[in-house]
Amino acid sequence: MDKVEIRKGGADDVPVILGMLDSAVVWLNARGITDQWGTEPWSARPRAVRRVRATVTDGMPWIAEVDGVPAGSLTLTPYPGPDVAPAGEPELYVRFLVTDARFHGRGVGSALLAHAVGEARRQGVPLLRVDCFAGSGGRLVDYYARNGFTPTETYEVDGWKGQVLAMRV
Repeated sequence: MDKVEIRKGGADDVPVILGMLDSAVVWLNARGITDQWGTEPWSARPRAVRRVRATVTDGMPWIAEVDGVPAGSLTLTPYPGPDVAPAGEPELYVRFLVTDARFHGRGVGSALLAHAVGEARRQGVPLLRVDCFAGSGGRLVDYYARNGFTPTETYEVDGWKGQVLAMRV
């Protein structure tokens, strides 16, 4: 596992985050996975760009770096995205967790999730939640479970199946 340094991000990091999301689409598509994030780059979809920019601006973005190179990102918000109901108690929500394709399998995502747990504890927020694509044999659901999350409810938007997961911190 590489040494992953995590720094606070900001609005200036939106192009970097979009680049990571674009690389993840290419990585997924190369493995035949097109139903998770489609085939078009995030940066080429105006609605997706607006959503990332708004989330990063309103939330707490974190950038993982390996040897000074941006390798992954997530943004924490006190509420979920538009397709998931709020928890009804204080929470931090993991949004746009992504690892740049060049850094897959090097512990970047797990380091970011561990940082999110630490941030929830630092803020005294007892609940950390995330949602993910539930297709492709549940690969992402299993990934989050290996990182300490428990599946809670499922949801569907226009045929896209999602899974919400939670962790008490």
